[in-house]
Amino acid sequence: MQHGSLITVEYQTVNYVSGPLIFVERPKEISFGETAQIILPDGEARTGQILDISEDVTVVQVFEGTRGIDSHVTTVRFTGQSPLLDVSYDMLGRVLDGVGRPRDGGPAIIPEARLDIAGMPINPYSRDKPAEFIQTGISAIDALNTLVRGQKLPIFSGAGLPANQLAAQIAKQAKVLGEGENFAVVFAAMGITYKEASFFMKEFEESGALERVVFFLNLADDPTIERIATPRCALTAAEFLAYTHNLHVLVILTDMTNYCDALREISTAREEIPGRRGYPGYMYTDLATIYERAGRIKGCTGSITQIPILTMPDDDITHPVPDLTGYITEGQIVLSRDLFRKGINPPIDALPCLSRLMNLGIGPGKTREDHRNVADQLYASYAYGRDLRRLVAIVGEEALSELDRNYLKFADHFEKRFISQGNVERSIETTLQVAWELFSLLPDEELKRIKQEYIDRYRTLIISGG
Repeated sequence: MQHGSLITVEYQTVNYVSGPLIFVERPKEISFGETAQIILPDGEARTGQILDISEDVTVVQVFEGTRGIDSHVTTVRFTGQSPLLDVSYDMLGRVLDGVGRPRDGGPAIIPEARLDIAGMPINPYSRDKPAEFIQTGISAIDALNTLVRGQKLPIFSGAGLPANQLAAQIAKQAKVLGEGENFAVVFAAMGITYKEASFFMKEFEESGALERVVFFLNLADDPTIERIATPRCALTAAEFLAYTHNLHVLVILTDMTNYCDALREISTAREEIPGRRGYPGYMYTDLATIYERAGRIKGCTGSITQIPILTMPDDDITHPVPDLTGYITEGQIVLSRDLFRKGINPPIDALPCLSRLMNLGIGPGKTREDHRNVADQLYASYAYGRDLRRLVAIVGEEALSELDRNYLKFADHFEKRFISQGNVERSIETTLQVAWELFSLLPDEELKRIKQEYIDRYRTLIISGG
């Protein structure tokens, strides 16, 4: 992230320092959101941004943190410009820090453009309807909660669940069918540990996926304030690749809970009135400024699809972060601790999952004509099998009918064969074939959500081994 060369007045009126914020007295002719240079006594320059302006005091958030800042001798210069990011097609394959500076030992980005990290809002009239299937290679997503180009579909995880492995697998495997190599991934990691960062780097390098990934990396010991800029820098790079170079861009943001915790820390330092669980009351609006940067624009070939990942504290889906995220986004993928304990990988719990745009991206010419019916039947049969498990705990399996035992068997096989696939990529055809093989556990008359013509066509193929 660059600060502009337009320098106005210098101030040495730093009043006090609180957390990642400094408070500057009586600055003139400044504007909300513009960048500042903070010059320490030893000559070190740090970058900041105006967060709040009142008649007497301006609040500046310092991206590199406030350690070592002496309020008596620190100088602040306001640049008159918003925070800018150097963007270029050559960002692909690079590892950058949270504000876009090289972290891989390579040269600085030679910019094709310098863009405001706040982005430009998309005119609602110009938005195009998401309508194309993105194949992630993961059956539980592709078949049941289909990801559509231009959608925002979050993953809700719990502490210790393999959300990072799932994210890396999606980043490696995701593709728009029929679009060739015209696909890129912008991966923004916020507040993750060095071990997690090493995992992602190793995964991308070994698979060769790093060539099409722009990796923004903010570690847990990096300044908290940098975490606020990381998703915005990542989305600015994604918008440039999508709308200037016509790429289909998948943006993966992990972990949005760390981002919200950084927002809470800044809010506390500003002594704002807290909302639910201490988070600021404007968190919904703030999250919307990130999530709503996904989409397609009429007349543009490129697009931005988002997969935000967030950890639910205490596995609580009503916690403010997943709760507000669910309102803004178009569905959710939920990871289950019970399935994880059973060894199911990925432990995606199909029943609370949802993709609100699924119907726009499936069907003839996109996936297959039987896709919707198959998904409905899988949901219904698995839900009934799960209910029977609770019944068995009370009355025992001997009290069940032969058909009910088949449903119990179906639920077990669904988890072990369909949901659990490990680090293996499945095409949508393979995923649907596995589903039809599972349906062979049930009699034809139980497939009430599938048209008879599809039963005749695909059931016969499975029986004949086609």
